[in-house]
Amino acid sequence: MGIEVKVPALGESITEATLGAWLKKPGDAVAVDEPVASLETDKVSVDVPSPVAGVFGEALVAEGDTVNVGAVIATIGEGSGAAAAPATKPAEPAAAPAPAAASTSGHEITDEQAQALRLSPSVRRAVQESGIDAASLTGTGKDGRITKEDVAKASSAPAPAAAAPAPAKASVPASPKGERSEERVKMTRLRQTIATRLKDAQNTAALLTTFNDVDMTEVIAARARYKDLFEKKHGIRLGFMGFFTKAAALAARDVPSVNARIEGDEIVYHNYLDVSVAVSAPKGLVVPVVRSADQMSFAEIERTIADFGARAKAGTLTADDMKGGTFTISNGGVFGSLMSTPIINPPQSAVLGLHRIEERPVVKDGQIVARPMMYLALSYDHRLVDGREAVTFLVRIKEAIEDPTRLLIDL
Repeated sequence: MGIEVKVPALGESITEATLGAWLKKPGDAVAVDEPVASLETDKVSVDVPSPVAGVFGEALVAEGDTVNVGAVIATIGEGSGAAAAPATKPAEPAAAPAPAAASTSGHEITDEQAQALRLSPSVRRAVQESGIDAASLTGTGKDGRITKEDVAKASSAPAPAAAAPAPAKASVPASPKGERSEERVKMTRLRQTIATRLKDAQNTAALLTTFNDVDMTEVIAARARYKDLFEKKHGIRLGFMGFFTKAAALAARDVPSVNARIEGDEIVYHNYLDVSVAVSAPKGLVVPVVRSADQMSFAEIERTIADFGARAKAGTLTADDMKGGTFTISNGGVFGSLMSTPIINPPQSAVLGLHRIEERPVVKDGQIVARPMMYLALSYDHRLVDGREAVTFLVRIKEAIEDPTRLLIDL
């Protein structure tokens, strides 16, 4: 029978998940706590570890199936992978050398190879099924990552050369050039949740966006002046998020409705600021929470955000990391965004959008000068936040960023 592999606890209020990918196949050797499957919940991806060392026996559910916490999804048998592999499948004639070539060209990908090439579970599976050497692929995804499209193009590349039908009449128009393929991929559980929550926000809240711009000269100068000392003392780089988080905490004291929420027919005001920071992850945008950000130092804010960013890329954020939050800051400027109208993260009432910094002509003391400017966008629930309050909040942010001394003397 073997040892049962069960779905682990996934966090408070999460009772089910989708089996995203099997990381082992029957006959593979597994070590204690080595991941054998990847689960997708509404918020994060979770690996299912092996409870014992042995041989992966049988997968009891298919990829894409929904599984409940505590459900048995696989079995682990005794022995080693090398000894058990022949038992799972009858020996075949060893006359054809082709399978050996396929296994060296990517048909068998170890966890170390997948990690080195930064292959997601779905891309890893596609490479194994195609038999292509993953190292020979050129990634077109973010940061040069290999995508399923790259694998599909590489596997279909020989087809045009092999298929050379007799040429038609010269007067007949040629068919469209280039590959015209389509791929139908089921939405991940995380992407489904994002889609549902954002649409619910639009359907429920009275969304409105107010804009302002801010001169980043003083913040850039302060950062340049102290970044080396800051990094030497605290072991973390001094970024702009620390300034904006502190400025948002200062502004929220003057405009508390921006840091509140509607619950039934009541308004809930918070005397603390838990900032949800929008972070890009491989499977979509996630918003881990910097708790009590109004009580944190610059170093604590920067260190927390940097840790969230690293764990989001590694896929190790937990459901608790994203629980709660009273206000959101989304920095689209790191991707080059000039302006946007962000959508609030329910049940919050507002989100601050930051954008790229670029030199623009502005008038200072009667003179046209070039200054590093950034557009700010505050999207808010007009049921709770009035236009005057939204403008006031952005003005307070602008004042604090253009004169960072205000952050020190609490103005």
